[in-house]
Amino acid sequence: MTIAIVGGGIAGLCFALNLHRRGIECRVFERVALVKELGVGITLLPHAMREFKALGIDAELEAQGIENLESCFYNRFGQLIYKEPRGRYAGYELPEVGIHRGRLHLTLYNAAVARLGADRIILDHRCTGVTQDADGVDVHFETANGARTMRADAVIACDGVNSAIRKQLYPQDEVAFAGINTWRGVTRHKPILTGRSYIRVGSIHTGKMVIYPIVHDVDGQGNQLINWMAEIQGDNLIKNDWNEAGKIEDFYHIYKDWTFDWLDVAAMIRNSEMVLEYPMVDKDPLDQWTFGRITLAGDAAHPMYPRGSNGSAQGAIDARTLADCLAKESSVPEALKAYEAARLGPTSKVVLTNRSNPPDFINIKVEELVGDKPFDDLDRYITQAELQKMSDDYKKIAGFALPTPG
Repeated sequence: MTIAIVGGGIAGLCFALNLHRRGIECRVFERVALVKELGVGITLLPHAMREFKALGIDAELEAQGIENLESCFYNRFGQLIYKEPRGRYAGYELPEVGIHRGRLHLTLYNAAVARLGADRIILDHRCTGVTQDADGVDVHFETANGARTMRADAVIACDGVNSAIRKQLYPQDEVAFAGINTWRGVTRHKPILTGRSYIRVGSIHTGKMVIYPIVHDVDGQGNQLINWMAEIQGDNLIKNDWNEAGKIEDFYHIYKDWTFDWLDVAAMIRNSEMVLEYPMVDKDPLDQWTFGRITLAGDAAHPMYPRGSNGSAQGAIDARTLADCLAKESSVPEALKAYEAARLGPTSKVVLTNRSNPPDFINIKVEELVGDKPFDDLDRYITQAELQKMSDDYKKIAGFALPTPG
C-alpha cells in the first residue's frame, strides 16, 4: 500500500510520521519549493502534545517553546475577569506549550525527512486535481519542470483551507467570513505577568487581544518573544487579505489607550517586529469527507476559527486516527470511511463551537452583563464558578477535558 499525502503542513507531516510508525509506505507532496520557518505563534494544548509525544517529538517541542502556567481573561480596561491553571499545573500529564509555528513545522519536517527519507518528502508539487478508478488514484501536479502525475492506493488531502482537492469534490466550496478581521505580530518584550501566561483581553465587539510568549530570552537580555493577535468584528469590515502585510494604522486606534499597570498594549503593538493580517474564516462542516480512495484531513476537512488553540490538535488527531484505520482495515476505502465516521462528528462540533461559544466567550459574556465599562464587584454579575463552567464546557467539546473524579 502506498499513500499519497497532498500537503506538507502540520496535519500532513503528522500523518506521514504516523504511517511510518505503522510500516505503511507514503509520500508527501508539498507545493512550496523550500520549507522555511514562517508564521507567528501557536499554542499546543495537552491533547496536541499527546499526539506529538506518540511521535517522539514532544520533548523537542517543549524545549523550543514556553510551558504555559495559566490562562487569564481581562476586560479591555485591564481588569482580571477569570484565570485558571493550564497544562501540568491544572493536573494534565502533558504541558500546554506556546511555540513559534515555524519551529513546530520545521521540527515535524525534519523528523519526517530523517525517518522516511528525503526522497519521500517531495517539494515544489502543487496539486491540480485527482482522478480515481477501482484500483487506485492518479494525483496531478504542477511543478517548476511542468506537469506530473503520480499513482497511489489512496490520496489524503492535507492541503489546508484552500485545498484543491476539496474544491474538486465541492466546486461551490467557499470560506465563511462573518466580519472578524485579525492582525498578528511578535514583539520583544520583558516577561508579562508570570512570563508564562496566556492572556485574552477584551472582546471581538470592542476590540480583543490574545497575548502569550513563545521564546524565552530571545535577545540574551531577558526579553521574551511575545506573540499577539488583535481581533475586531464589524458589520461593514472588508475581509483582510492573508497574502498582504498588515498595517498598524488599520487597527491601532482600537488599542491606543490600552495602557494597564501590567502591560502597555499600545507600545507592544508599535514595537512589533512585523505585522501580518488575516481574515478570521472557517468553512461550514461537510457531511462527507471520503470519496472512494480519497479523503480530507486537517484544515482541508474542517477549517476552524483560530480560537481555543485547537486547529493543530484536531489535525494531529486526524492523522493518528486515519493511520490506525489504514493499519487495521483490509480495504483502503473501508479504512477511509472508518476514519470519517470517527472524526467528522467531533470536528464539526469544534468548528461550530469556535463560532458561537469559544473560550473568549467568557469576555463577551462579561461585557454583555456589565456593559462596556469597568466593574467594582464582578460577582454581582457572574460568579467565578459560572465562568469556570464555561471554560470547562469548551474543553469537553474540544476533547481535552480532565476526567471527572469518581
